[in-house]
Amino acid sequence: MKCILPLLLLAFTTPLVLAEIPDSYYPRTVFSDDFSGTEFGKRWGHYKSASVIKDGVLMGITPENSDHPAVDSVKFDPECDLEVSVKFTFVSDKAKNFNVWFDDKDYKGSHAGHICNVSVSPTTVNVGDGKTGNFRNDIYEAKKATPPTLTPEQKELLKSKNKSFPIKLTLQDWHTLLIRTKADVLEVTIDGKPVGSFQSEGVGHESKTLVSLTTVPVDVHYDDFSIKAAAKP
Repeated sequence: MKCILPLLLLAFTTPLVLAEIPDSYYPRTVFSDDFSGTEFGKRWGHYKSASVIKDGVLMGITPENSDHPAVDSVKFDPECDLEVSVKFTFVSDKAKNFNVWFDDKDYKGSHAGHICNVSVSPTTVNVGDGKTGNFRNDIYEAKKATPPTLTPEQKELLKSKNKSFPIKLTLQDWHTLLIRTKADVLEVTIDGKPVGSFQSEGVGHESKTLVSLTTVPVDVHYDDFSIKAAAKP
């Protein structure tokens, strides 16, 4: 499957604006869940997670003393351009942030097949290209080393692989996060308002096969989760 790249690359200061793409660009529903049941459906997978479905929402819970945040994920056949939507609320100040990860578990060039992600906290949205940035195998191992062994070139590269946007979200209110990828561009909106866009080669990975919600550490609730894909060529 080929990920369709833009025919014309504009100046770096004017990346592709996904907010102008009509909803019809993502006509295929890959997965959706409104959490109206009492337990996770069969397509859900979990890693070091104690998350539960209760009162019509997914309650993200990282077990006490866990060495990794709770991951609740959905696998699907390979896709390139995706739209992920989820309602969320930070129930208390114990909730630090949550991540939406796009992965390819068959890809061996990055740790855990990480491709790109969006991290949301009450004050910041962080966007990253994990495939060619923090989770690229050599960079990941260099960061893990004691002491870290990142080279000056790797440190400089990482500056272009992550981007932050300030926001202000109050606790206990529900919000809607919308993430769209098209080719090598990823754009984020919250409650219908643009947060920011990010352009990096890893985002254009042609075979994304998993999307996950990662809760850090607890007290993030989710509802109306959906994954949609672009029309097939």
